[in-house]
Amino acid sequence: MILTYKIRHNRDLSQELYRARQIAEFALKSHTLSSKDAKQFGLKSIISNQILRKYARNRNAKKVKSVKLTVPAQGIKFSNEMREIVIPSLKLKMNFHFRNDFSKINQIELDNNFAYISVTVQENNMINPEAYLGIDRNTTCHIAVVANPVNGKILKLGKKADYVHRKYKNVRRNLQKKGKYGKVKRTKKREGNIEKDLNHKISKRIVQEAKKNEMGIKLEYLQGLRNARSGRNFRYSLNSWSFYQLERMIEYKARLLGIPVVYVDPYHTSKECSRCGQIGNRSGKGFECPSCGHVDHADANASFNIALRPIFEEGVDRLHIDRDACKGNTDTPKEATL
Repeated sequence: MILTYKIRHNRDLSQELYRARQIAEFALKSHTLSSKDAKQFGLKSIISNQILRKYARNRNAKKVKSVKLTVPAQGIKFSNEMREIVIPSLKLKMNFHFRNDFSKINQIELDNNFAYISVTVQENNMINPEAYLGIDRNTTCHIAVVANPVNGKILKLGKKADYVHRKYKNVRRNLQKKGKYGKVKRTKKREGNIEKDLNHKISKRIVQEAKKNEMGIKLEYLQGLRNARSGRNFRYSLNSWSFYQLERMIEYKARLLGIPVVYVDPYHTSKECSRCGQIGNRSGKGFECPSCGHVDHADANASFNIALRPIFEEGVDRLHIDRDACKGNTDTPKEATL
């Protein structure tokens, strides 16, 4: 699996980035792939080659927006024992503190503040679980409720997310009234960072729970959920909710540990009784079954339904990574940041 880590390099690369931008603009005009043609810009050929390949082959690009310095694997030296990465062409040395069990560094992209390091990590063999944890994802209250059908335990995670979304919604509304659109953009970015950090912690906790109990993970197959008709308040919660980001994080963290992630049909997971399977009455976060008398928290009931439901045919044991690979998508998930 390929993972990308982000670390601060503490080096002023403004001059090199300016040259890289010049080469990118030159590549759009000339469509040349030879670094000899861009020699006059003064950037090392091992880096200029990457820029030329990216922009000269792109016939649809009209202008250059942002350029990073891309260093391929052959231009990188590293030591896992010393936790040190060296880029000779930039005379740059960096210490890293993320996992050091990677087999190789594929490439490094650098802007003026950060280095984005793409590494290959060995995956564990997939286990063959006898049972699955059921994960019910929500837009309000706890964004993930985990059910273990073997011991009947419930784990509720991410209650902070709803508060964060509503807090920053009100902050942005007040800033927009005052015409401070720059601050609106910054608060949106801050909210996204908090949300991403929370999703990292939630996904890690879920995968650890599955690993501890030697179980797989079941999620609802929620593609196209945002296209459904809904009220205004629910629509805001739904669009603020990064369920796809959480899903991707659960998938790749689980895959690294050899834990299968499968999908089930979401139809009536919140309305069916997890005890008898009959349709019950849901009111807010409360659930009551008129058939067997079972009373439970609605999200807990749904998570048990997910854990016990058969695998959804369209998503049988295939991660987003595998589905994207079949479509030719080379995008890779990202793990830890700073």
